[in-house]
Parts: sequence; structure tokens; C-alpha cells
Amino acid sequence: MMDYLISIDLFSASSASSPAAKSKKPTNKGGGSKKHVFESYMTFEEVSHGLKRGELIQVQSKCCRSLDDTRDIFLDGIVARNRALNGDIVVVKVLPREQWKVVRSDTDCEGTSESEIQREHVGQMAQKKTEHTQRPDGLVEDQDELQKSTLTDTGTVVYIVEKKHSRAATGFLKFLPDKPFAMFSPMDHRVPRINVPLADCPEDFTFRSGDYTNTLFICRIINWAADSNFAEGQLAKTLGQAGEIEPETEGILTEYDIDCSEFSDEVLDCLPKNLPWNIPPEEMAKRRDLRKECIFTIDPATARDLDDALSCKQLPDGNFEVGVHIADVSYFVEEGNALDAIASKRATSVYLVQMVIPMLPRLLCEELCSLNPLTDRLTFSVIWKITPEGKILSEWFGRSVIRSCVKLSYDHAQSMINAPEKMFSAEELPPVDPVHPIDEVHQAVLNLHSIAKNLRAQRFSGGALRLDQLKLSFTLDKETMMPQGCYVYQYRDSNKLVEEFMLLANIATAHHIYRRFPELALLRRHPPPKTKMLDELQELCDQLGINVDFSSAGALHKSLNTALGDDEYSSARKEVLTHMCSRPMQMALYFCTGVLKEEQLFKHYALNVPLYTHFTSPIRRYADIIVHRLLASSLRLSTQQVEKQAAHCNDKKMLSKRVQELSSDLFFGVFVKECGPLDSEAMVMGVLDQSFDVLVLRYGVQKRIYCKSVAGLDSFHHRKVGKKSELTLVWAAEDPEKPRVEQVRTTDSENKCFYYGGDWFLVL
Repeated sequence: MMDYLISIDLFSASSASSPAAKSKKPTNKGGGSKKHVFESYMTFEEVSHGLKRGELIQVQSKCCRSLDDTRDIFLDGIVARNRALNGDIVVVKVLPREQWKVVRSDTDCEGTSESEIQREHVGQMAQKKTEHTQRPDGLVEDQDELQKSTLTDTGTVVYIVEKKHSRAATGFLKFLPDKPFAMFSPMDHRVPRINVPLADCPEDFTFRSGDYTNTLFICRIINWAADSNFAEGQLAKTLGQAGEIEPETEGILTEYDIDCSEFSDEVLDCLPKNLPWNIPPEEMAKRRDLRKECIFTIDPATARDLDDALSCKQLPDGNFEVGVHIADVSYFVEEGNALDAIASKRATSVYLVQMVIPMLPRLLCEELCSLNPLTDRLTFSVIWKITPEGKILSEWFGRSVIRSCVKLSYDHAQSMINAPEKMFSAEELPPVDPVHPIDEVHQAVLNLHSIAKNLRAQRFSGGALRLDQLKLSFTLDKETMMPQGCYVYQYRDSNKLVEEFMLLANIATAHHIYRRFPELALLRRHPPPKTKMLDELQELCDQLGINVDFSSAGALHKSLNTALGDDEYSSARKEVLTHMCSRPMQMALYFCTGVLKEEQLFKHYALNVPLYTHFTSPIRRYADIIVHRLLASSLRLSTQQVEKQAAHCNDKKMLSKRVQELSSDLFFGVFVKECGPLDSEAMVMGVLDQSFDVLVLRYGVQKRIYCKSVAGLDSFHHRKVGKKSELTLVWAAEDPEKPRVEQVRTTDSENKCFYYGGDWFLVL
């Protein structure tokens, strides 16, 4: 019953502006009724009763997972989605079982596979126009015919509870002769085509439309009538030329509703006025003074928002006093003021390749809250007495004051780990507080590294999982911010050191606040993988002769770290398998313990811990600020308010992650356009009937290769061997006298390929 009550509360606040309020049948100008393309929405009352009786289910249209996490609902096409867009909270009516569909495992529940909905970039639009067919509903779809495997609950949207999608899209305008509107084609194929009044278009568009072929626009949907395949919209802005970083970036940020505006005067008035700011004596008296301790930060070399610091002091008994010290952002961000409101709304900082869009004003991010060296700073600390083997003997939480003695980069810390006996000179490191000699800092790093190795070993032997995927990084021209090179980011021991103690602090904090506030704690759970997808992956691995144990997170981790063969492609197989294993994984989610009653649902699957939260990054995550307020017993929110904020943080976290991925895709595309072609080996990840997916090993990029677009390919044909797909490629011989070359592609096949002009090409 609680699930139904939550559902009703969620949409009651927005019912006044809900589609149900506008569900009257539209009529044409002549007064006759038009035929509906979409079903009219139910009324608020009908939905309320349907939810209570269990006849309707509330889901998020991105994943079509019921809010109680019990079932997936497949929405078969645009008509079933009924004008809902990706991410919207909707109410669904499940169809009779005889109308359920059989759905392929790599297809999302809105009827579009993940690899089909990636945003296009740099030189791909013209090519893609020839690879997609226009559907009568105004969307485009790949020519690949879906391979299907699993019978899935199938439904149709009957009500939109909350329009989470921004209704903004980036795309191109097309002139339509004899029409009073232009056709806007979004780059995201999940968004419908949009009719835009000509009066809303550039003044010279009607007679010089060809000048705008490669111009990006932002369009906002303002209406989508039940009798139309197409939405109606208004142009919000002309962005510039497609394929250029600034207009593409602006389009991404607008489309994903990322607030990158300057902070208002009302917000800035919440900040301290007397600068440089000093800690008031009365505040100092309330805190544990740690300024004489050897405390330091370890961050990326370019980081300017330093929100965590570490300390490690050996005790006479051979044990260690280890501290994690986190910027006390909640001291400056008072609950309920304008600064708190904007931080709550933004919920997270957004990291793009070339810039950061901060959650908080830069005075806080980079100065007052940043744990800059040789400066007194307010912190929340967790300090343990811990054995060299990593066993915790005691624990202390509290507000403190620190003075970081040095700002180390990951490179500096790694150098110390690599050379334990070396005496580092002052010139090799950033300025160090003379109170703490360089060798004291060096020894502290070595001790932390030793303890972290033991903690990490214990975590993985205890059943934790880590899916390491390649992360692409870029070197940028300092003046133009254009990409000069790209490389795969190296995750080293210095990164692992920091990660281990941040995890330890977050786990400790989760237990601490849950003990004190069992109905109000903001925690972070990670649901187990989707069962159907995991079963299908297990079946595929069995077909391929790959021994992978999916019975638990720990078993999977052990399997992935067992050599997959002993040839030159064993590491490549691990990369591919890691990517494949990531597909069934669900996102970790913030939640309030007073709402999710069953403790077994609190668990974090990947970490294999019962309780987890975020405490260590309050400068860039609003969830951490709430956790800090709980630690300080100063949170004045109710259970429902905490849950609402948790849901908002989840949404913004997801959008931020997607924007970061799109930014990386954009820079990679621009880099290849300027510096390509790039050669790389690739391994086949999956085979369809007219295409196959590959992992490009040098860059960690996934790409779908369409057989019809591969140069030199004479023909191809697909067949099933058991449940394994095989695609035979027949290549035309260079010498007409010689026979054609046949090549069979399955998952685990290797190929040479290169990227040029927006597409990957195969090389025999």
C-alpha cells in the first residue's frame, strides 16, 4: 500500500499542469474530429484508483522499471510511449499477456537499443541520413531488424506524472515547400521530429535554407497533440556549426537541462563579505584542532576544488592513527537560504572535458571550502586507530580544523610509492609546510599505501566487484582548448590509495548516521544486476566457452580477473567481457531509510556492504551536504523531503554522467576529424543480422558497424548457431580471377579497424 501512496503524492503536486488536464479531443479548424494517433491520457482520479487497485504501475520511462523495483515493462514503440520522453515518470497499463512482446536483451524497454540512441557527432549526420529509414511516426530507426529473445511485460503509457525530460533537443532544420512550418530533426532519435513555425526560423531561412544545412539549433517542444505524429515546438537558439566544440557543448548542456548560468546576487550575498576570511574564534573553540598534524591532499594535478585530505601517524604500539578530513561545506551553506536552494537544484558539479560547471560559487569551491595548502580550513573528520593489516580498533567522528601541509598530485604520490627509499628534494614537490619535512610526508604516503593494499585485498576477498573500463582523456591546447591528443587514463596505486580511504569513510559514515537517524539517513544503495540480462549473458558465455561465475559480485570479480586464454588477445577479451558485464548492472541510487523499509534493499551490490553513503565530496555533491548535516544533527528536513532530494540527486547524477560521456565523445570526434585516421585493433562484442558491435581496444570506444556501409564488402549473411549469432562477410577479391574472401564474425572475433570522417572502417 505504501508504494501506491508514494505514487499518488508524487503526481498530486503536478496534477494541475499534467496532460490529463488537457485531454479533451482535439478538433480541426473545420470542427470535425481528427483521428487520434495516441490514446488520450487518463484523468488524475482514474490513475489514482488504478494504482490503488494494482491495475496500473508507475515507472520511469528511461528504464521502464516499476518504482518498487519488481518488474520491467516494455513500451513497444512511439504509440505505446504515448508522447512520454526519456526519463519521464509515467503510469503504465500492462497489456494482456497474449499481447506481450519478445524483446532482445540489449534493447531498452522503450523499444530502442542503447547503441542505437547515441547522440551523433562530427561528420556523422550526413552519413546517418542514408543509414536510417523514415518511419511514419516521424522518428528514425535503424535498418537492423531486432533479434529477439525474451518475453517481457508489455504496456502502454496512460499518464505522465512528471516531465523529467527537458523537452529541449539539438538538431537541424529542414525546409518543407508549401508548408507554413519547417521540420526540426533532433540528433537524439528518441525525441520526435518537431514542426517549427516559419516565423520562428531565421529571417532568410525560406529562401536560403541550404545555408543552414549544417547549422545546429536548439528547439523546445511546447505541445504534442494526440492526433499528430509530430510535436510542435519553438526554436530556442541558433547554436552554430555542427562539429564545433562550443555550439555542440552548449547544445548538450541545454538538452540535458544543466544550469550553467552565473550565480545570482542573492546567492552571492550568502557568502562571507570580509575577505580574506578567517575562522571565527568561537567556531574554533567548538572543533578539534588538527592544524599541527601532518595532513595533505592527493588530487589530479589540475584540481582546484580540494574537498578531501588524509593523515597517517604511526603510534608507539605499532598501529596507526589514520584520518580522512572532508571540507565542511555545510558551515557555509546554511539550510534554507538562496545558496542552499541553488546547490539543491543543481545537485552536482558537472565535469566536461574542457571545463567544470560548479554546484557552488567558485569562492566556495576553490577558496573557502577547498583544503588548500598552508591555510586553516574547516573540516569534518573521521579518525581511526587501525592496525597495519587494516583492522579498525576505534573510530572518531567530529568537526575539526586542519592546515594541509602540501597539495600532492596523483603523480607526486605515485612517485613516492615507486621510490620508497628515495630522498625527495624540495624542487621535486610542491611547497611543503616546513613544520613537516618532506620525508615525513613521504613516509605517511607509504604507510597509507601499505594499509590501503590490505584494505583493498580484504574488500575483494570479502566479495566486492570492480568493473574497470577504459577511460579516454585528452590533452588540450591552453589557448583554444582544442584537443591535441588523447590517451587512456591510467588508474594507479596512488588512485587506489585515495579510493580505499574514501570508501572506508563513506561506509563508516553510513553506519554512523543510520544508527543515529534510522528514519532519516540518506544512504546510497546499488541494486543487483537485472536477472534476465544476466541469465542471457551467462548463456552467451557458456556458448563461447568462457567460464564466468555470475552467482555474486565477488564471484564475478574473480572470474573477470582469471586469465581468459593465454594468447595475445586475452586482455582484449577481458575488456570486452567487462563491457558486456556492465550492461546488466543497475545504477546506484540515493534513498532515505525511512521510505525504503526493508534493510536487505539497502545493500550496495558492487561494494558488497550492507550500508553505504556519500560523505567525501560535499563541494561537488549535494547529497554529501545532507549527510554532513545529519552528522552535525542540524538537518531540519522530514523523511519525505530527504527522499525527494535523494530522487533529485539521482536524476542530476544520471544527467551529469551522460553529459560527461557526450563531452568526451565530442572531443574524440573533433580530435579524429583533425588528426585522423586512427588505427586500432577491435574485438567484436555482439552480432546482429545486418551489423555488429565492436570495442575499439586502444581507445575503449564502442561502435556499431553496419555491413551495408562497409567499403569493399560484396555481401553478408546471418545465421544462428544455437543461441550464438554468426555473421559471414563476403569480400570482393582485388583480383577478379581469385575467389571472394569469406570472414565469419562472432563475439570474440578480432579485426583491424580505423576511424575516419565519423565512422569506423574494417581492414582485412
